[in-house]
Amino acid sequence: MRGRKVPSFYLFMSLKDNVQRLLDEALKGSPSLFLISHKIHPDNSIEVIIDGDNGVKVEDCIAVSRAIEHNLDREEEDFSLQVMSAGVSEGLTHSRQYKKNVGRKLKVKTSEETVEGELTSVTDDEITLVWKAREPKPIGKGKITVTKEASIAYKDIVEAKVMITF
Repeated sequence: MRGRKVPSFYLFMSLKDNVQRLLDEALKGSPSLFLISHKIHPDNSIEVIIDGDNGVKVEDCIAVSRAIEHNLDREEEDFSLQVMSAGVSEGLTHSRQYKKNVGRKLKVKTSEETVEGELTSVTDDEITLVWKAREPKPIGKGKITVTKEASIAYKDIVEAKVMITF
């Protein structure tokens, strides 16, 4: 640990446990940040993906990286570390990600259907999407544009992605 004596109880923790503990401590110091995922590959490469209620700055990734790297002993276990922000291609996996994307267009897949619409509200249990659709007129020929709405429980979401429009 670069000149510091390692407390003996840390020597008996696995790399996975140490990384989890250090991540928890680092994120506790920045309440707007939250963990999306972390993996430790067989070659001891550590991959951490974070997000934030107000986005993630490069400085946030650096701070989390330092909090982990400076508290692991390379003499005990050799590792590589990569800390990155969640990208649009990753999809939404955490309820806090939905809250920061209210007003944006999402593509949400459930086991039953795929819905594309504007995310209009988020609760602790579900999201609400609104979109326009063309449907046959109830009387006569032709079509009319109607507004549709769907509330989808988090537990039913298989995949959700922010749609980038140009």
